[in-house]
Amino acid sequence: MRWQLGRRSTNVEDQRGMRVSAPVVGGGIGALLLSLVVALLGGDPRVILEQNNSPSDRPVTESPQTPAQDQMADFVSVVLADTEDTWSEIFQQSGEKYVDPKLVLYSNAVESACGFARSAVGPFYCPQDQKVYIDLSFYRDLKNRYQAPGDFAQAYVIAHEVGHHVQNLLGISDQVRSLQQRADQVEANQLSVRQELQADCYAGVWANHAERSRQILETGDVEEALNAASSIGDDRLQEQARGYVVPESFTHGSSAQRVRWFKRGIQTGDPQQCNTFKAANP
Repeated sequence: MRWQLGRRSTNVEDQRGMRVSAPVVGGGIGALLLSLVVALLGGDPRVILEQNNSPSDRPVTESPQTPAQDQMADFVSVVLADTEDTWSEIFQQSGEKYVDPKLVLYSNAVESACGFARSAVGPFYCPQDQKVYIDLSFYRDLKNRYQAPGDFAQAYVIAHEVGHHVQNLLGISDQVRSLQQRADQVEANQLSVRQELQADCYAGVWANHAERSRQILETGDVEEALNAASSIGDDRLQEQARGYVVPESFTHGSSAQRVRWFKRGIQTGDPQQCNTFKAANP
């Protein structure tokens, strides 16, 4: 991916190395509500529930940043800036104004408007403060644990979370939450899948516009993103973790679904083609 000459975003908040104390979630309803929020944002709710057993005064520390980590932070800033340029143009064409999200870099744990989270939840977007949160160690996991290396795979992750910000600005996120409150667990999961697949499609839309406007792609980049989308499909992750798959419990979509919707976005470059909620078979 050609990124070195790209614009750097001014919307990155670098909180790496900050000390964060894990609060006591409170158990019961408090923990369950917070775990639900994390699940809807694309994280693993088990991490929140497990935090109930963590002492509230245990500090989280981080060693000094390495040059490689600083380069990765620079890369993230460029990708974020590129999503800003892309979505600002798309919103302007529709007569609307795009509000840039903030992106928070953190180490190990972070306090967001959606609550306390450890890096194990993975990158997530919090609609309450309109911020994307990412611990750069996730990219190591993406390469080694999920077998999805490459800088464009890393860019796809950011673009997906920014896709959730776009959903928030368009009111889609509020509509999904409202529907989920009246649905049973299986229906709520299906709504979550459609929301995640739309964010994948929006990531593809960004890639399409970025390539047409700024020629960022190199040979193999699209394959890297498709591999990343496939690697974090619910079916693959469940098979690896449990040895079997439970489709009713999917919250992000299967590998095939995630690949299909990212490809639709990158092939069309049209957000209107990303309406996963009207698709009979997303």
